[in-house]
Amino acid sequence: MLNTRLQPRKQPRQDRAGATRRRILDAAAHVFADFGYAAGTTNRIAERADISIGSLYQYFPNKDSILVELMTAHTEEGFALIQRHLSAGLPNSIEDTLRVFIRAAIDNHRDNPRLHRVLFEEAPRPPEFLAMLHRSEDAVVAAAETLLATHPEVRIAETAMAARMVVATIESLVHRLVAGPRPVDTQLFEDQLVDMLTRYLTH
Repeated sequence: MLNTRLQPRKQPRQDRAGATRRRILDAAAHVFADFGYAAGTTNRIAERADISIGSLYQYFPNKDSILVELMTAHTEEGFALIQRHLSAGLPNSIEDTLRVFIRAAIDNHRDNPRLHRVLFEEAPRPPEFLAMLHRSEDAVVAAAETLLATHPEVRIAETAMAARMVVATIESLVHRLVAGPRPVDTQLFEDQLVDMLTRYLTH
């Protein structure tokens, strides 16, 4: 549970209230991407959303609560994408399976990389959000471990450690090189990361 300082103040019950809340979040995404965390004030967010500052505070008590909402949405979207791939079935080869998840991570980071850097590098992350993030990561690692332990092409013995390393490597490198200030050629990056991890798991 998020503490009361970070919880949204109004849970929309009507379409109009829901639309206003979405407009605030959309405006905040633009403001934080344009101005960064420190200069991304609630006044700028309200101006961008074309609402009064008082109306904004009816929905969110401060800018950190808006940031947590954006962080949570981004994290949940990435986790849901992985779950959809798992439910839909994966390719037979470990190389193609790695490509599916690496491409999903790239897609999740490529949309508005400047906002992504603000959310996960500049902004404070409260303990409640970090706990949720760790639960999501643990679920992904557990799914990866099951996959590696049962895949006939995987030769590495310590699949629990390998799962953690694969998940951390994908997340870290995608964040640094795709969402970083000097983004790389994503297709070349994807190909080389797939090749690197395939070799690690199969040799």
